[in-house]
Amino acid sequence: MLRKTSYLGILLIALVVVTVLMTLFNGIGFLSLRNLRSMSFQLPELGILTLAMMIAMLTSGINLSIIATSNLSGIMMALILTRLVPAESPLAGSIWITILAILAGLAIGAIVGMLNGFLVAVVDISPILATLGTMIMISGISVVITEGYVISGFPQAILTIGNKSFLGIPNPMIIFLICAGVMAVILNRTPLGTRIYMIGSNPTATFYSGVNNRKVLFRTYIISGIYSGVAAIIMISRFNSAKADYGESYLLQTVLAAVLGGISASGGFGKVSGLIISLIIMQMISSGLNLLGVSNFLTIALWGIILILVMVLKYLLEKGVSKRRVA
Repeated sequence: MLRKTSYLGILLIALVVVTVLMTLFNGIGFLSLRNLRSMSFQLPELGILTLAMMIAMLTSGINLSIIATSNLSGIMMALILTRLVPAESPLAGSIWITILAILAGLAIGAIVGMLNGFLVAVVDISPILATLGTMIMISGISVVITEGYVISGFPQAILTIGNKSFLGIPNPMIIFLICAGVMAVILNRTPLGTRIYMIGSNPTATFYSGVNNRKVLFRTYIISGIYSGVAAIIMISRFNSAKADYGESYLLQTVLAAVLGGISASGGFGKVSGLIISLIIMQMISSGLNLLGVSNFLTIALWGIILILVMVLKYLLEKGVSKRRVA
């Protein structure tokens, strides 16, 4: 495995190269305050979903249901915000209704996380199959609830979260940085974080060292579900709507951002700092291509190509490191 400092150095070099290339292609306006501010509003929802994917991948697992979970959480919040209290009621725009909706959305995320944790940790189903099943089930539930329509028209209190700033910093970015900080503390400063890395590296040795693997996996997927619920708060507040199929392209991007950020596909290795740098790189590429008028469909294909190239590059670099150690 590549040393963490070495890979972070490679990521920083890649960030500089991408910044220079996007500036050359789009002009100095690419680095304007307006464009940087726009990217700061766009990055957080993908960033929080990637954190939800990251913690599952560190255990040598995966969570394919993060987007479906986020959409169901958003739909639940939207129903509370629009139908719990009549529009003519003075309570319709109350901050307490907004708080209730947010708590309900986070609760949905936690419940789905508990279901995933039960299937993976207790029933011992492969994470990819367990979360694929819950993804399909939750997507179906979301379609049944909404009948395929959009739920919109939220009070200003919820819209402020996704569209306003505090001290010049977009609110979504503040939420993302808080989530990233909390994740870093969990992984680097708590026994749970240590055990997550241990399970990803060697689950058998971890079990025989006295760790309850099932409990760790169960908690891991609950955290992943809660983070999906947090992403839903930003999504519905930015778009002023909720729907069953929002953000479907994000699933590939979360895996790409995690792998590009140094998260091992086989688990046990990866840091939040690398993830943040990879998200910035991807956001710059996405914004640069958008300014150039590149089709969104071509951009999605590009994400797949980059994911394959990153995996191949990491394999070659790690193989080279192994050969030097043997020599």
